[in-house]
Amino acid sequence: MKATLTLRDRIDQAVFNAIYTRSLVYNTCWEDPAVDRLALNLTPDDSLLVITSAGCNVLDYALAGPRRIHAVDANPRQTALLELKLAGIRHLDFADFFALFGAGVHGRFREIYHDALRADLSPFAQDFWDDRLQWFSRQQGGLYFQGLAGVVARAFHAYLKVRPQLAAGIGDLFQAQSLEEQRAIYDSRVQPLMWGSGMNWTLSRQLTMSLLGVPAAQRRQVQAQHHQGVAGFIREAIEYVFRELPVWSNYFWAVYINGHYTESCCPEYLKRDNFQALKTGRADCIVPHTCTVTAFLQATEERLSRFVLLDHMDWMSSYYPEALAEEWTAIFDRATPDARVIFRSAHAAPAYLDLIEVGQPRVHLRERLTFQDELAQDLQRQDRVHTYAGFHVADLVGA
Repeated sequence: MKATLTLRDRIDQAVFNAIYTRSLVYNTCWEDPAVDRLALNLTPDDSLLVITSAGCNVLDYALAGPRRIHAVDANPRQTALLELKLAGIRHLDFADFFALFGAGVHGRFREIYHDALRADLSPFAQDFWDDRLQWFSRQQGGLYFQGLAGVVARAFHAYLKVRPQLAAGIGDLFQAQSLEEQRAIYDSRVQPLMWGSGMNWTLSRQLTMSLLGVPAAQRRQVQAQHHQGVAGFIREAIEYVFRELPVWSNYFWAVYINGHYTESCCPEYLKRDNFQALKTGRADCIVPHTCTVTAFLQATEERLSRFVLLDHMDWMSSYYPEALAEEWTAIFDRATPDARVIFRSAHAAPAYLDLIEVGQPRVHLRERLTFQDELAQDLQRQDRVHTYAGFHVADLVGA
């Protein structure tokens, strides 16, 4: 099966590739590891393949004590961020570590980088961070205003400066301590000011989506299933988050509003006791790899019981369907008999499950997976990010 690409498809993909292959895309993970852990049900016998992203969720899963986590990402800049976090866990105390990855700002980063962290990094990571020591400076806004996601965060903050009433409403929203209070603030002070034609236009641009790591193929999947397009889907997701889920524990959205985490609202790896658990052995199970999922699986002899594939199959299925079929063949080749995979999609029922063929004889991918739909739907309702139409949990058949 080969993809048929229009000229616009090729241009959109070329722009996305140009951005993605030259940048750190994610400065923090944009998937909720709390629901992931419930889906994965990790044990000390599990070995995982996890797409690295910003490394936050890799560290979260490590707290559950699995045997091994292989953190795999084709973008070496994402690996470099995970390497810096691992070096910080090994060599820093909690105060310095939280300053770097909680506050995103450290006045002595240059000194501690050269004295304690740099020697622990790979050559690529050393070169990457050598040129970006200013990312942790207050003058540059700190870590969470860096990378492509940081560009979008900066733009939104600039927008709020010229919309002081909206900024005040959002600020108060994030101080709410009950669902009733946050619903009232959102409905009366945020919703009426947020959703105008300008915001809708911005969210519908492919450049905006590319900066957020969303390729054109994935944007089109959203457009195909929502009558108000990308802007309507995002509005629906945001309204669910701020009307139905507690804002005081939603560190995903808070970090981009505030530019930093707090000790009471942060990823699990940034909590004092969890940091100590990682330092005293839990992080030792993590092995970073810079390569594709297929390349890693074809090179390893290890059997893997859990796979966290994020949403990359959306764009692979559109642009590289044969490579996606090869990836799934490699997954089945290296999976244990009780293996489970979780993945997200811009579509509640992604078409590639019925198009990609694997195995001998060739069968559609869906036929090799047993989906835990009730579990996935329940967990998706709890998801604090809520920007994916589909969260999927499946056990591999005949692995």
